[in-house]
Amino acid sequence: MTWVLGKVLRSALIPLALLLSGCTGMRVIDNQVNSFAPQAVAPGSSYQFERLPSQMANPVHQARLEKLAELALGKVGLRRQNNAPLSVQVTAVQRQENTVNQGGVGIGWGLGWVFGSGAISVGSRGGRFPWVETQTSYWRQVSLMIRNASGAVLFESHASHDGIWSDSDAVLAAMLDAALQGFPTPPAGVRRVNIEIPR
Repeated sequence: MTWVLGKVLRSALIPLALLLSGCTGMRVIDNQVNSFAPQAVAPGSSYQFERLPSQMANPVHQARLEKLAELALGKVGLRRQNNAPLSVQVTAVQRQENTVNQGGVGIGWGLGWVFGSGAISVGSRGGRFPWVETQTSYWRQVSLMIRNASGAVLFESHASHDGIWSDSDAVLAAMLDAALQGFPTPPAGVRRVNIEIPR
């Protein structure tokens, strides 16, 4: 009987061990994506970035976001070029929520800001009150819009993700890849797109 029980436990633990070992190297950024493509974008088209006045107020952070978008757009065959016929507008918004648990009681609050304004470390426990635990989560949304020379929208896509990862650049890069999945003719309607990235 003991031998049988041991065999059953080993059989149950092996898949769990494999699952845990697989999770150590990669993480899944699960996105809710909604895309629209009223007109086709020709493969190999060139584009330039267009900035809103609010984005011009913080050019360093916007440049970082555009660099991430440039990498994602390159994967779908678009290339950045000065005085290009297409324009791309990219935005990112992040909201942070801290939840404090004291003996099972949770208190939460939120703070919103535009990409690049800051981050707080995930989770803390200890100090004078070891029973108090703080968990930080981040809700992010990226948006991409491609217009032609006359200003007509050719492609629009939004991706949102809610998770515990504080490294904005890595997560936003994955979200931009998700937003462009299926380009230039993405599926209609809201869909889930999972992107794996290193931990």
